[in-house]
Amino acid sequence: MKRLILLMIIASIPVIMVVAQSEMTVEESYLQESVENMIIREQSRSESREMKMIALSYIGDAIDRGNKSEEVRKALEYMSLEGTINRTQENGRLVNNYPDVRRESVKYLGLLGTEEAKDTLLTIIYYDNEPMVLQEAIKSIGDIGIDDNGKSIATIAWIVQKFDNTVPDNLLALSAIETIEKLAKNSSKTLDPSAVQMLIRIAEGNYIRVVQERAKQVLGNLRAPR
Repeated sequence: MKRLILLMIIASIPVIMVVAQSEMTVEESYLQESVENMIIREQSRSESREMKMIALSYIGDAIDRGNKSEEVRKALEYMSLEGTINRTQENGRLVNNYPDVRRESVKYLGLLGTEEAKDTLLTIIYYDNEPMVLQEAIKSIGDIGIDDNGKSIATIAWIVQKFDNTVPDNLLALSAIETIEKLAKNSSKTLDPSAVQMLIRIAEGNYIRVVQERAKQVLGNLRAPR
């Protein structure tokens, strides 16, 4: 019962904030954002999956209002790496493995759109094994669109090859194709050969026809003058 009451109180916070915001001074608004950031930080580090999902809901509201603070980024980073790098074990058993939390976290990292968010997404790709998390991480890298050193393209090509050598994943491959196309359009540098090799592997590999055809289409588009 106490937990239910706590959840009801927390759930009412966004409504209170919306009503109060129109009458706030700049100082009061800044203070309210600080309170919001503190609540998000504490919820993100809760042991409860339920609390983490509430934190993600608050983060979505915060980003919509333009709150892309360092506290928000750190909360997303923590939750996106929970169960992989941030591990909690009891009697030798991993107890904080929440793929759905990680997937939502990487989606919001893409909306932050910063270099730091992109670096976290690349770390996720190296350490996570859940296809649904990896798909979202790859999409978010495409949404950010930053790849000045070519590391994003190389990392995406690497993870596709990793799955291709074991269990090819159509949705993962399709996310990679779309993101490679976005990054290539935004870059003035020569495309990394690993990206071309990845697209050829998908076009000729054990994937459904629609994914194969999309890879061929992007190969053709990349060949055309930019």
